[in-house]
Amino acid sequence: MRLLLAYQPPYDWPAMLGFLSARAVAGMETVVDGVYSRSIGLNGVHGTFSIRPVAGDALQVTLDFADPAALPEIVARLRRMFDLDVDLSAIHQSLKADPLMARLIVERPGLRVPGAWDGLELAIRAVLGQQITVSAAIRLAVKLVAQYGQPFDSVLPGVTSVFPEAAVLADADLATLGMPKSRGRTLSGVAQALLDDPLLFEPGREGGVARLLALHGIGDWTAQYIALRQLREMDAFPSGDVGLINALAALQERPVTARELLLRAEAWRPCRGYAAQLLWTSLSRMD
Repeated sequence: MRLLLAYQPPYDWPAMLGFLSARAVAGMETVVDGVYSRSIGLNGVHGTFSIRPVAGDALQVTLDFADPAALPEIVARLRRMFDLDVDLSAIHQSLKADPLMARLIVERPGLRVPGAWDGLELAIRAVLGQQITVSAAIRLAVKLVAQYGQPFDSVLPGVTSVFPEAAVLADADLATLGMPKSRGRTLSGVAQALLDDPLLFEPGREGGVARLLALHGIGDWTAQYIALRQLREMDAFPSGDVGLINALAALQERPVTARELLLRAEAWRPCRGYAAQLLWTSLSRMD
């Protein structure tokens, strides 16, 4: 089936696609000719979607999913994942008080914060990315999906697996994928935490960051990153992020400390997450 997901323009699809493409997990996600595709799982049913922009301020979704009753949940997840309901004008009005942010907004007026299809997947990928490069984290994610994901005969070329279920990851020795044992325990612990609290990654729930910080191996960077991309907390801000520090330093043309970044970010409340996305994107432009 095909769906149209409307949004209030502008929408920076090249930036969204670039973000997802740089993090695409082989076997689960593909980016081909401006179209993002992936496998999905919901309530034990597996399927796929492909998404691309079309005329008329909308994204077109081609959905292959056997359970029509799941459509409202799928649409809600897609709207969150692609940040389709945000009031960008209000966010820009707030951020433009800082001349640096005003400049970045002029350059990328339709920039959104990429979300995630699934909270567990995003959390696992965030933990995999602790203290290593994006490309190294993706290599680990590919191994994880290949070894523990469910094989899936999809209609999409290159999409062969669905992300592993929480019950599988909770019982697995994930350190065998090639990471410190403590990180493997953190990954299994996150999966077990979701089994214990099925609403752990539910957007809009009070105290989300505090619950994440209470988990073994989850520090402030990881909790804030998950809060931004999955819990959709627009003021979430992973302040110690090297990319954010480097981006601010490059824009100011002088070295910047993590503390300086955090102090500067006070002026960006309550939209620090969108400021972070502007900074990350400015850094990718400079590369």
